[in-house]
This record gives sequence, C-alpha cells and structure tokens, in this order.
Amino acid sequence: MKMTSKKLRRLIITVTILIFVFWAGWQGGKLVNQKTISPKASSFSQKLATSPLLLETLSSLERSFLEKEKLQNEEELIYGAIEGTVAALGDPYTVFLPPKDNQGFKEDLAGSFSGVGIQLGYKDSQLVVIAPLEGSPALKSGIRAGDVIIHIKDEKKGVDQSALGLSSAEAVELIRGPKETPVTLTVIHQDEESPVEVTIVREEITVPSVELAMTEKDGKKIAHLKLTQFGDRLEEEWSQAIDKILADKNAPEFAGVVLDLRNNPGGYLDGAVYIASEFLSQGTVVQQEGKGGRRQSFSVNRRGQLTDVPLVILVNQGSASAAEIVAGALRENKGILLIGETSFGKGTIQESQELTGGAGLHITVARWLLPNGDSVDKVGLKPDIEVKDEETEENQDPVLEKALEKLTQKS
Repeated sequence: MKMTSKKLRRLIITVTILIFVFWAGWQGGKLVNQKTISPKASSFSQKLATSPLLLETLSSLERSFLEKEKLQNEEELIYGAIEGTVAALGDPYTVFLPPKDNQGFKEDLAGSFSGVGIQLGYKDSQLVVIAPLEGSPALKSGIRAGDVIIHIKDEKKGVDQSALGLSSAEAVELIRGPKETPVTLTVIHQDEESPVEVTIVREEITVPSVELAMTEKDGKKIAHLKLTQFGDRLEEEWSQAIDKILADKNAPEFAGVVLDLRNNPGGYLDGAVYIASEFLSQGTVVQQEGKGGRRQSFSVNRRGQLTDVPLVILVNQGSASAAEIVAGALRENKGILLIGETSFGKGTIQESQELTGGAGLHITVARWLLPNGDSVDKVGLKPDIEVKDEETEENQDPVLEKALEKLTQKS
C-alpha cells in the first residue's frame, strides 16, 4: 500500500537528522503525522506578534543596524525569527524547516541524495553520529557511530563553525553540499578524549531500505535480512526480499532469519508496524502516549508470512526509533533474542506539518512506548546477548556470527 504526502503519516525519524546528508528531525524517533495546516490566531500567537519588546527590537534594528542591506531580505529574517522561537522551547526535535530544508527532508526519505552518509542525532545536547552508512564516504573516511561532532569546516562554502549549540537544521545546512566537494568534521571518537579532523568528500548516495543475503553455516541456510531505514520504498523492497525467503523457507536446510537492525535510524511508524506484523500473528506493536497520559495502541495489522520461522534480531547504538519499536515488539510478544549492543534510545513523537511556501514544522507531541508501557527514551534496548559491534582482524562480523550460531543450534 503506497502512501501519499496528502495522507496523515506517522513518522518516527530517529532522534535524528538523517544526514546522508539526510534530514530527519533524527532522527531518533519521530512519530509524525504529516499534514498541511492553515494559520489560526490564538492568544499565544497574538501576544507574540504584538509583543512591545519584539516590535521595539525590530524598530531599533531598522533604525540603527549598520548593514542596512541585510534587513532587505525579509524572507530570511522571518525564517530566522521562527527558528529562534521554536529553538527557545529547548527541544532539539521540535524544529522549523525552511522550504529548502523541508524539501530535502522529504527527498531524503525517498533514499537518494548527495551527502557524506551519516545519520545525526543528539545525546546530552551534543551533536553525535548515530551511524555512518555502509559504503558511505563518511565510513570510508573514518567516521564512527557515537562520534561527537564539535566543529564543521567547508572552505568553499566559507564555513568554519563550532557545532556547539547548533540546531539540527543548522547542522544539516553546514554539512550537506554538492557531490565531489569536501567538508571537514572535527570529532571526538567514543571512549577517546582528543579530537581529530576528518575530511569527507561528498558523494551521490542511494540507500536501499532492504538488503538480503543468503548465508550458510554448518550446512544450514540462513536469510540475513538487513533493514537500513523505514522510508518510502520499504514495502516494495521488503516484499521482494520476503518472496526470495519464501522460496527457501520450506527447505530442510533452512534454519531461519537474522533481522539486522544495526545502524537503522528509523522512519515511518507505519513501516515499523508493517515489519513487526510480518513476524507476529497478533499483539500490540507500539503504544503512543499523548497529553494527559492518554494512550493509543497500534497492533498487528496484516497477515505475516514469516510468523513461524526461527528469528533473531541484531541491534547496536545506531538502532533507533522505528528500529527499536520493531525489536522491542518482537522481543516482548514472541521472546525473540536481541544480539549486539544497547540501542540508541529515542522515544519522543513528533507531528510533521506543511506550512505556507513549502516550509515545514516538526513538533514533539507525544511519546512512543513498548507494548508493556515502558519507554526506551535515553535508555535504549539492552540486548539479551551482548556482543561488541566491530569487525575482527579476520574481517568477520562477531554479532552476525553469534546470531548464525544461535539459529543453527535451534534447527
């Protein structure tokens, strides 16, 4: 079922700005209802628009500011005023997107863009790398999941900017740029103290939502099903992968599925429910808690084709929002093992609104909760079997190897 931009969409965009360069608000997780709104006056908006202090400030700027020509760009000044108002709320996931950024956000969910290939989020108000994409210029340049970004430099754009205090929109604007152009990020790697400069040359990046590889261990065949994001192409790509798995499902050597959610920053909530429903015959997938503690449950909504296959799930600190929903729902409803590292921990919910002139607004409106009512926000999902997510000297993947071991033991 293909959704259109006119339909209300719940979206969980990781904690993040998915900067491939990819805008997501983040996500970390955003549950977003996407809709177009028309302006309506309220006591709050009337007070703000007619504030004597605001009017006095604007008048003083117009009368005294040295570079008068900068006051002529009314559109940019209005955008700046709105961004400042939204930022004053102190919530990094409630953001205003000027038309250019809003368009980029929507295009990025389609899975193709020019950028460095990293997913950004916030931890303790610091701009951090959720995960570099597989094969991305960022990964090849040495950027790691968990890196704290402290400075951004781009000589061609005239950028030489501390990342401290940057809004998500500002960070995206500084890091993104045309392909074949460099940007230098000063980062502090996790568990290290000294900052390092990493120069990355931007590339055109296409990100598939689903990747499938059939692998063998001890004479058994296992489907390694990697889900990279919950974007626009998810259902089509997922269906193609499932058809291939079904062709092998009844073979005596078939041992099960590894659902790999590592470095998956999230995406549409509808996608999380869709994926969880592939493996569950019934049950609650996720809850939404709004104002006043009011809750709404989202349950299995279709007949899945893999409800009877052995399954394990891989997670790491780059698994966020929608990925955490799927992992949490399958563990709670079915006892599925999580293998890897503790996930990112993003549990707030945003509403995405289309504004006049192509601008957008993401507003935190609620939280999402696991089926049992727990929140993963700032905590994450602790794996049942903890394995450090790093390649060995033999270029082996120890997390995947542990999953293959568990499945072959069961069969």
